[in-house]
Amino acid sequence: MFKLALRNVFRQKTHTLMTLVAIIAGVVSIILAGGWVQDIYVQLGEALIHSQSGHLQVYRQGYYEAGSRSPEKYLMETPDLIKQRIAKEAEVEQVMARLNFSGLLNNGRSDLPIIGEGVEPGLESELGSLVMLTAGRQLTDSDAFGILLGKGVAQALQLKPGDPVTLLANTLDGALNSLDFEVIGIFQSYSNDFDARAVRIPLPAAQELLGTTGVNALVVSLQHTEATEQVAFRLAQRLEAFGLEVKTWMELNDFYEKTVELYKGQFGVLQWIILVMVILSVANSVNMSIFERVGEFGTMMALGNRSSQVFLLILYENFLLGLIGGGLGVGLGIFLATTISAIGIPMPPPPNADLGYVARIQVVPSVILLALSIGFIATVIAALLPARHVARIPVVDALRQNL
Repeated sequence: MFKLALRNVFRQKTHTLMTLVAIIAGVVSIILAGGWVQDIYVQLGEALIHSQSGHLQVYRQGYYEAGSRSPEKYLMETPDLIKQRIAKEAEVEQVMARLNFSGLLNNGRSDLPIIGEGVEPGLESELGSLVMLTAGRQLTDSDAFGILLGKGVAQALQLKPGDPVTLLANTLDGALNSLDFEVIGIFQSYSNDFDARAVRIPLPAAQELLGTTGVNALVVSLQHTEATEQVAFRLAQRLEAFGLEVKTWMELNDFYEKTVELYKGQFGVLQWIILVMVILSVANSVNMSIFERVGEFGTMMALGNRSSQVFLLILYENFLLGLIGGGLGVGLGIFLATTISAIGIPMPPPPNADLGYVARIQVVPSVILLALSIGFIATVIAALLPARHVARIPVVDALRQNL
């Protein structure tokens, strides 16, 4: 029966081709759509990691919930010792300290409220590979009183590289302190809101401004983003005894999780639409093929084959069509995904951003398996009702179709 089904598939060339085109189109559509959505996840995640948060951040326990109200209670006074312990962990590439603060930036004419970060310039420039400089240059370790401004901050105060500015902030004891800086560069990240408020200065200058030797956070950069959860789990166990907590980049960026949930819902709806389209397209081809062959099936039953055997023959044929079409669709989908990725798809800036990006199609094994399954299942489902109907046609009525 299986050999007969295989012969029938290649004998009915026109109908086989129509059915295969429908299956291949559905499989390719799922692979390309799923790969494109996955690329959004990857590119957004890497933008967040390499512009702001790093892969992991380590805080004193309680800082993430209440540190903004009482930062002096959550400082790490001996960060170097903790950095050494973290750096020994597998997959850890770099560990850098940050001191967060808020204050006023003055250009000699007006003030602007800002959020600031005291950073280690050399390490931060390596982490921030997706932060684009629109003017000037990156901070270096030799820029004792240099400052990087977000694009929105520079526009609001009409500042450019080389201009002097004054930064005012409250020390941890509550006193007002100020330091003079020179604008070194102006940066633009993925977020307009961040660029409209953010400045970065060297860590020693931030410690002098706030009157402390501690830091708020240790930012951890990993060799591979996929290892984030495993490394976070191991570090949390090792650092708990020091009163420290570990947050992953996904926990620090609520926007990312909401975006992923949104696109997952949209892609789920798209999968159902494609499934229905494939079933309808394949059902149309299968119906045409089956009902044109009613006389052939009548002859089989007249020669002693049971109706159940006719039913199985039709299912075997569509089983083979599903496998062949799914396999060809997967091959074509991977080829198109690779070709499109090599060329790239220029995309406009996402919401709340000014920077566009080049989209690609990720080749995701789970999406490929899903596409193959949908193509195969849709083909078999589409054949059930026609096969059942033909198998129940009386032999005499079926034989009349040969006349």
